[in-house]
Amino acid sequence: MSTQTPIFEKKNVIVTGGTGFLGSHLCERLLREAKVICIDDLSNSGIENINHLLQYPDFEFIRYDVSQPIDLADFPELDKFRVSFQGIQEIYHLACPTSPKNFEQHRLRSLAANSSAMISTLDLAVKYRAKYLFTSSSVVYGEPRGDNALLSEETEGIINHLSPRGCYDEGKRFAETCVETYRQVYGLDAKISRIFPGYGPRMKLWDGRLIPDFITSALEGKNLVVYGDENTIQTLCYVSDIVDGIIRHMHTGIDAYIINLGSDNMYRIADIARSIVAMTNSTSQVVFEKPLDYINKKGVPDLYKAKELLGWLPLIRLEDGLRKSIDFTLANKQALGFN
Repeated sequence: MSTQTPIFEKKNVIVTGGTGFLGSHLCERLLREAKVICIDDLSNSGIENINHLLQYPDFEFIRYDVSQPIDLADFPELDKFRVSFQGIQEIYHLACPTSPKNFEQHRLRSLAANSSAMISTLDLAVKYRAKYLFTSSSVVYGEPRGDNALLSEETEGIINHLSPRGCYDEGKRFAETCVETYRQVYGLDAKISRIFPGYGPRMKLWDGRLIPDFITSALEGKNLVVYGDENTIQTLCYVSDIVDGIIRHMHTGIDAYIINLGSDNMYRIADIARSIVAMTNSTSQVVFEKPLDYINKKGVPDLYKAKELLGWLPLIRLEDGLRKSIDFTLANKQALGFN
């Protein structure tokens, strides 16, 4: 089916991994302009992230493992989107489990997400001649080499493909190879967004994720644990900025094939922890522990292409993003499972 099929209503868009942190925000944003089909097997996220979207007639959730072949005709709930007539115009492939604290239990699913799920979603894009965007990761650059070196899209990373993280880190590189191969063979309009660390509401709690763990610890009066030392640093980009970048990337020309999305500001993690303690009026202390085995160092993105080709740059200040994240956690304390 051609992308030139007449569209008499809103375009049909698929988001895989749509109940996850980033995916749920993307689904929410896309509903302004599209009919959204959210596909997720709920293996590493919860339906609560999209509960507020289920009421909308232009939104449909399908519980399915996209590492299996996908036939949209198998889902009668999609009849209202008239897929057989109108087709699919865009596919955002985000599905891939990751967990700093529980990485080991997700390794096989991560492997499948970066291999067989790539093939099944790319095959779907070929069938409908849909635009395709894959959310890759800054891990493809490997650990940063040198001080304060910006990572451009042309930077070739060094990765230990046989490490316990290989299923994710090398997996993302193979996944990018899948996208490029389908571009070459089928002429797909396909993009790769390399996502650097982000934060915001709906991040999974008690999972080794920096900002939500800090916030919940501060609200409960527990120590805020920095896995590193006083000088450990990281970039952070608020989720709405990342979503804006992803959508801009999907809509831009083929010259913007691979784009870095993230913040090029580095922050000391201990300073972020202390800010959260102050913003929550907590009595918690900041303590330091040995880095978790599955956490790797991440570099700083060169955002030249994002700024020049997408007209994009992060807009949300760290202080404002932290406040939004704290307010969300306070407003959802009971649903999130703590007092």
